[in-house]
Amino acid sequence: MLFANAIVFLPEGYIYGGFRVENGIIAEILPGLSKGDVDLEGARVLPGLVDIHIHGAAGADFSDGDPAGLQCMAAYLASCGVTSFLPTSMTLSYERLEAAFQTAAELHDMRPDVCAHVEGIHMEGPFLSEKKKGAHNGAWLRDPDFPAFRRLFDGCDGLVRIVDVAPELTGAEDFVRQVNREKLCRVSVAHTAADYDQAAAVFDAGASHLTHLFNAMPSIHHREPGVIGAACEREDVTVELICDGIHVHPASVRMAFHMFPGRICLISDALRCCGMPGGDYELGGQQVTLKDHIARLSDGTIAGSATNLFECMCNAVRFGIPEEEAIQAATLVPAQVIGAADRIGSIEVGKTADFVVCGSNLSLCQVYIEGSPIGKNK
Repeated sequence: MLFANAIVFLPEGYIYGGFRVENGIIAEILPGLSKGDVDLEGARVLPGLVDIHIHGAAGADFSDGDPAGLQCMAAYLASCGVTSFLPTSMTLSYERLEAAFQTAAELHDMRPDVCAHVEGIHMEGPFLSEKKKGAHNGAWLRDPDFPAFRRLFDGCDGLVRIVDVAPELTGAEDFVRQVNREKLCRVSVAHTAADYDQAAAVFDAGASHLTHLFNAMPSIHHREPGVIGAACEREDVTVELICDGIHVHPASVRMAFHMFPGRICLISDALRCCGMPGGDYELGGQQVTLKDHIARLSDGTIAGSATNLFECMCNAVRFGIPEEEAIQAATLVPAQVIGAADRIGSIEVGKTADFVVCGSNLSLCQVYIEGSPIGKNK
């Protein structure tokens, strides 16, 4: 199948032309191609987006451990241009986490039609700080526990791609070393009150990611650079950024792209209320109220977002981030973080033909998964 007459986003930037898809794989890039089986009529073509931090959407939450709910969530994401994702857990009992992880493993193997693909799991809790727990349920917070993590990891056939930890917790450094020694997954610093030295110690131990930059961590101070300062000076550390226009001010978004060039993963951190009307919803055993597109706990704490990743990417462009940088931050960089860049995250020969057709203003027109259209975005 030849897709022609498009402005195609490649790793090096936009080109005019097209590409050939065979058996769901990109077989050839054809600069200048104006005629083919599918005329894209001058539209922009982007790689399918990759969301490595999302709890729920369309009324479903990964932590429910409901296979039908997770599939509903995956279908919603696909309709929004997100073709791969890491369902992300909340802080719950190990038993509930195990059940949720098993549903992810099932959907990962099934690969149902018109659904975003489960590329792995992001385990956000329970190894988080009480002081910076945010919307996580404090009753289930735990110190880092490698044997417990290893049981969860093995129980889902090694599908965990990211596990979060607060550096100041007892045993954090040892936990990071053990995960890295066995090469299980990335360790991310998250929900932490750690100072610079504590953060630097876990980065030196092998942590290489920072969960939702600026949120649930100390602010930067010139005498107390904290977690952000420790991450910024290590070029192997990647960071997540919620770009819903609520969690992070547009000026801070621009600052983040200057501080972490080529190292930012845009994320949604979306909850089950994403794609849903205002009202009350559940998150990790707590009530969340969505009003004016902001999700809050009963005490007023801002929870996750109600914005999908495609909207976050468009927000980044609207906030002044160059379009090419924003696209990479929602596609190739997160694919690299989870070790999947050999298959997804960019339009290149040999990769899965997951792509999004957009208008000149990045308006979403059509989504393709493995070279097949999934229907118009609603």
